[in-house]
Amino acid sequence: MRLQGKTALITGAARGIGLEFARAYLAEGAEVALADVNAEAVAAAARDLGPKAHAVTMDVTDQASIDAGFAEAIRRMGKLDILINNAALFSAAPVAEITRKDYDRLFAVNVAGTLFCLQAAARHMIPRGEGTIINMASQAGRRGESLVAVYCATKAAVISLTQSAGLNLIKHGINVNAIAPGVVDGEHWDGVDAFFARYEGKVPGQKKREVGAAVPFGRMGTAQDLTGMAIFLATPEAKYIVAQCFGVDGGNWMA
Repeated sequence: MRLQGKTALITGAARGIGLEFARAYLAEGAEVALADVNAEAVAAAARDLGPKAHAVTMDVTDQASIDAGFAEAIRRMGKLDILINNAALFSAAPVAEITRKDYDRLFAVNVAGTLFCLQAAARHMIPRGEGTIINMASQAGRRGESLVAVYCATKAAVISLTQSAGLNLIKHGINVNAIAPGVVDGEHWDGVDAFFARYEGKVPGQKKREVGAAVPFGRMGTAQDLTGMAIFLATPEAKYIVAQCFGVDGGNWMA
């Protein structure tokens, strides 16, 4: 019960990593607002998790939706101790085929969404003099990848935002850090695999098998592999950790 009495808002929480974070936080005693653009899915997820889980419909690309979502979460929980910026999109294409529409879409969610949700949380936390913000980066933000230029750029921006916000907000008692997963298995990887099947001429499932086999740990990660770091960064033991990005990737990247 390391998070007993704490409250958290997690974006992109209707499924996948965000939903697993919500489940782990609840198990540690926290009260959690699950935020997602898919109102029906996030409502179902919150119902399944029980009375300390609250569904909040939020589009992180829309400022009015962010403001309303945070206000609703704080109204229902009374305060906000922890934000996990998890909402994100993925896309892949050769550089010569990148469209402005795709670029704008990924930066709107992955970068602007992270920044303005972080801002909304900070505005609530600053008067209280404490808080924890965890941004979801990626190993893709630490290196370029041939077919993933835009996604890599968004996650590099998340790491940079984490550093700048961490330095700015620690004077208010707010710790800002990031988690950089490696390749994480889940339903989203069907879409990732399809991109590589298209552009690298691979059969469906081949890319997924290859990247899993290449992880030094011996397999792709799971959402559950990430929860330990997400919990730790929200505990008092992590208070002296400021503006850092932690790789949880099975050894794929050595910082």
